[in-house]
Amino acid sequence: MRPVIPYVTAGLLFGLGVYGVLRRRNAVLVLMAVELMLNAVNLILVTADTSVRAQLPHGGQVFALFVIVLAAAEIGVGLAIVLQLYRLRASVAVDEVPLTERPPTARPAGVAAGTAARPGIEARPGSAAGTAARPGPDRPEGER
Repeated sequence: MRPVIPYVTAGLLFGLGVYGVLRRRNAVLVLMAVELMLNAVNLILVTADTSVRAQLPHGGQVFALFVIVLAAAEIGVGLAIVLQLYRLRASVAVDEVPLTERPPTARPAGVAAGTAARPGIEARPGSAAGTAARPGPDRPEGER
């Protein structure tokens, strides 16, 4: 077997995967492009294993098995992230994901904005929510 053909095929697959990662907007298609790149690496590992068997017997096949496990874990985590992105944004477009914006914090049910989240502690106007109420000009000394 000539090892040139699998190497060229793996190079084409890897190039197609890189193009897909750089040019696609859909997160699912980006994950598919990453899978193409991992399959190209598997093809190179198995081809190298068959052509250079004397130095390291079955080394490429073992590494290919690790890459397959890595690909399965990547798809599991990647699809979970994509589903969460779809739930938050109703879109899986990668270029619309804000990298600096933080999502609003969730408040417990029945707690209005500007009030403390813990029962028994009231927030004064102008103070940070969640801090203990201290006696001040608007609150008598005996009341806490």
